[in-house]
Amino acid sequence: MGHPLITPRRAGTKRASTKKGATTKIGFVNLGCSKNQVDSEVMLGTLVNEGFELTGDPKKAEVVIINTCGFIEEAKQESIDAILEHGRLKKDGICRVLIAAGCLAQRYQGELLKELPELDGVVGTGEFGNIADICRDLLSSKRHPRRLWISQPPYLYDEMAPRMRLGRHHSAYIKIAEGCNRNCAFCAIPLMRGKQRSRSIESIVGEARRLAGEGVKEINLISQDTVNYGVDLGLRHGLASLLRELVKVKALHWIRPFYLYPQQVTDELLDLYAGEERITKYIDMPLQHISDRMLKRMHRLGDRHAIERLVERIRERIPGVFFRTAFIVGFPGETDQDFEELARYVGDAQFDRVAAFLYSDEEQTPAASLDAKIDRSVMHARRNELLSVQEEIASAKNRAYIGTTLEVLIDGRSEESEYLLEGRHQRLAPEIDGVVYINDGMAGAGTLVHVEVTDAAMYDLVGRVAGAHGNAPSVSKHVLTGKTGGYR
Repeated sequence: MGHPLITPRRAGTKRASTKKGATTKIGFVNLGCSKNQVDSEVMLGTLVNEGFELTGDPKKAEVVIINTCGFIEEAKQESIDAILEHGRLKKDGICRVLIAAGCLAQRYQGELLKELPELDGVVGTGEFGNIADICRDLLSSKRHPRRLWISQPPYLYDEMAPRMRLGRHHSAYIKIAEGCNRNCAFCAIPLMRGKQRSRSIESIVGEARRLAGEGVKEINLISQDTVNYGVDLGLRHGLASLLRELVKVKALHWIRPFYLYPQQVTDELLDLYAGEERITKYIDMPLQHISDRMLKRMHRLGDRHAIERLVERIRERIPGVFFRTAFIVGFPGETDQDFEELARYVGDAQFDRVAAFLYSDEEQTPAASLDAKIDRSVMHARRNELLSVQEEIASAKNRAYIGTTLEVLIDGRSEESEYLLEGRHQRLAPEIDGVVYINDGMAGAGTLVHVEVTDAAMYDLVGRVAGAHGNAPSVSKHVLTGKTGGYR
């Protein structure tokens, strides 16, 4: 999910001077996933600490930095469009320096400088900690040469790194590792982020304590392969060990790990989920396919039987677990029979949320050289069919909440209506799973209230604060169906 140029309301501003004494304003665009967001927050914190000023008006920015995404074709195009759009500010604004940072920059490096003359600098994933020096170098150069800043391994921040957090003050992401050791045929992440490098447990817990001290109630643990956390540090059960330490941070109310690969999921880890109230009963596990033939072509470990047994085991050991997964449609060689097997499985498995992605060829990945490519129109039709199956399931699961009472973390006033509060119960992750609209009650962002559910739609719930009386304002069907389930 992309963010606009940072505004004072969202990220705060600090009027200061660079080391040379002249105030320099920075405009910043964050594109891509939550892992990119953390990188952006670290770069923003570094820039402010080094005396730069942030602005939400791109025409007033002397330097514009775009943190790009290069994961799939649509994300790459969004990043290129953003570069072209902000490159016009050299004519229409006061922009002197335009920088592309992040995954797309790391992967395509010199190609970006060659094809996009608007760019002055390309900054890879290993240079985020040096962003302030890079800005100063480009601003101070009389000849203003266009340059690359690319290094390995990717930058991995620690608890001492400055962060200027985006979004809600009571919810935060913590990146626990960088890179990935898997060899999925479709994925270019190892090319952009390298092999897995985990932060120490002490560093992560230190950051969690600091965030809790700032009022954060919910932390979301992210990496490319969270279930594999700590393997590079010699930890046998790294994620379980990390969670045991994090639950000791009493001010935290919810701890939510994302991106669990469907391997190495131990009973010890699942029992920890079930037994610790601070760990959300939420599993985010991309399965990618269910056909044995397709799983093998994708270079995924395990087969259908192993996946089915794992899903059963998770549900047995974590009662009431919310299960989010993702699948790829249109992978090279996917036949009608393969897809029909997948669609039937989605109908049978009854997941809470399903995301469906269209396959795209990514250069230098094993899948790019495979034969039997699928027509794009066929991919779209398959995705639509898969999502239509899931929509019925999601609607039925949401209706089952009507009449129950849930603990809800208030995110603030809803953008849909000034008369509604908006929040989430622990089985709804921020930005991707839907929300709970609350018709009455006064509660500030970051507070927890008990909500009686009175209505439901495909992804969202409606309720009132438990014990409240009287007629509540009605919620329009437009509001109820406004979410899409967060397909990424």
